[in-house]
Amino acid sequence: MASAGKKSINKGWWFGGITGIVLMTIMVLASGFMIETTNTDTFCVTCHVMKPFRTAWQDSVHGGQNPQGFTAQCVDCHLPHGGFIEYFTVKAKTGISDIIHNMYIDEKTYDWAAATEKNRLRFTFDSACRRCHHILTPPGMKSGGFIAHRAYMLGETKKKCAECHPHVGHKNMIETANNYFQNL
Repeated sequence: MASAGKKSINKGWWFGGITGIVLMTIMVLASGFMIETTNTDTFCVTCHVMKPFRTAWQDSVHGGQNPQGFTAQCVDCHLPHGGFIEYFTVKAKTGISDIIHNMYIDEKTYDWAAATEKNRLRFTFDSACRRCHHILTPPGMKSGGFIAHRAYMLGETKKKCAECHPHVGHKNMIETANNYFQNL
């Protein structure tokens, strides 16, 4: 009798363990798929309010208007690139915040310039810039840029990349947004 009870318990553990492994595998694969799916400009532009920002990005060097033909995605600049936990946490917080803001703001009267100035440094990460821009003092750089980048690399300044390069990711962003929303 005791032997039959142990077999039943062992079967239960095996069933639970296999079910847990299958569910965990599905979750990992699904979360990886969702992270990749939500990492594209195609996904970001599903929010109506992002359309002019995508246009401004497409017209910029980061949107493919460069000699190399390289195109960065929204998350390449607007999420930190330290570790996975930080990346995922900021991604979740930003996504939730974007959804909530898109429900409450009136895009026609919203002050995009003020919001950009206020939030630019919160949503553009030096770790993202440095992920692609390894060489900060390339040959032929002007002396002012060389001196500023040297100070940055030596830790002599607390400035962030987007403080000196405020509009590199979106060409004429505010004008594009204002024109877009005025013509709705």
